[in-house]
Amino acid sequence: MKLVYFAWVRERIGRPEETVTPPAEVATVADLIGWLKGRGEEYAYAFENAGVVRAAIDRVHAKPDAPIAGAAEIAFFPPMTGG
Repeated sequence: MKLVYFAWVRERIGRPEETVTPPAEVATVADLIGWLKGRGEEYAYAFENAGVVRAAIDRVHAKPDAPIAGAAEIAFFPPMTGG
């Protein structure tokens, strides 16, 4: 699946996107974040406060317990403010 990173999540990880194949036990957005945090200090730093990072599965906002099976793209971004 393709992962896309925006704003400070992208800056902390050091790349705008990547393609990954998480293990079978990674079933939800929260599981994916946990798995990513174990991939290196840049991921651990980006997701250190995972509760503030938002996710979208195939361009639809998703909660941490949302299943990721079959997703083509998952995007991660910080909370946005309007203006």
